[in-house]
Amino acid sequence: MTQPGDEPASELPPGFRWPDGIRAAACFTFDLDAESPILWDHPEAAGYLDVMSHQAYGPRTGVPRLLRLLERVGIRATFFVPGFSAERWPEAVRSIRDAGHEIGHHGYLHEGARGATEAQLEARLLRGLEALDAVAGVRPIGYRAPTWEMSYAMPGILARHDFRYDSGLMDADHPYRLATSAEPGAATLVELPAHWALDDWEPYVYLPGLSGSGVIARPTEVLERWTLELEALTAEGGLFMLTNHPFVSGRASRALALETLIRRAQGTAGLWIATCGEVAAHVETLDLAPVVHEPPVVPAGWHER
Repeated sequence: MTQPGDEPASELPPGFRWPDGIRAAACFTFDLDAESPILWDHPEAAGYLDVMSHQAYGPRTGVPRLLRLLERVGIRATFFVPGFSAERWPEAVRSIRDAGHEIGHHGYLHEGARGATEAQLEARLLRGLEALDAVAGVRPIGYRAPTWEMSYAMPGILARHDFRYDSGLMDADHPYRLATSAEPGAATLVELPAHWALDDWEPYVYLPGLSGSGVIARPTEVLERWTLELEALTAEGGLFMLTNHPFVSGRASRALALETLIRRAQGTAGLWIATCGEVAAHVETLDLAPVVHEPPVVPAGWHER
């Protein structure tokens, strides 16, 4: 049961509540990108052994280390996997499955959505599904858009293919019902919001000429910023959605900092550490008004002023 003083510092959204005795939730998630995002943005990098080895660190070294970490702390995580990564590193994906972690969909070649047609988005989704099924025999219920680039058409595509949740929109601190359109009675998904500040790519990644600023943060600094966010979201009764990449946070000192954070979360009264699928399943039991996202209408001629 929740103890006096453990109540959230602000009101929860209308109709929203956590399971009895729970005041907030935390999901520790990993995007098994490996080479895929670099190859999508810079296909010429396929010929750069230095860059490809940097990305291969994830499935080759980071995944085993992170699986050992997760076993030590005794939690289940969610791994979002591009189909191409599954095909290139099948044993890494099967090791995640065999360790009991949830596997979610993360595109095929980590494709951005900008400029893509609905047919292209659907084809990428289906190819990713085929790869995950062929490699690991899994059929994900959750989706995370590569680079968090989400098209207005994508929720409807996900619902059409029986996905139950998405994780990556950034307009809330709490999970909510995401409407697939403004039509009355339209299908809905559960949205599990995320944020750039809770992603390890921004503080850690540096690939000269390809990605990152060149300023690589200390793990102690990153641990501090994530701990502050964990504590603040717990006080708000929200969802702490952390996104890590095995090629990034699978490195030794960063994994150690991540373990420290997880143990801090485990010591937080009333904090539910769960997979994305488990949180989504709870939200599905709630009577929440769906949130409809519609693109803003830019005033005509404004850019000509």
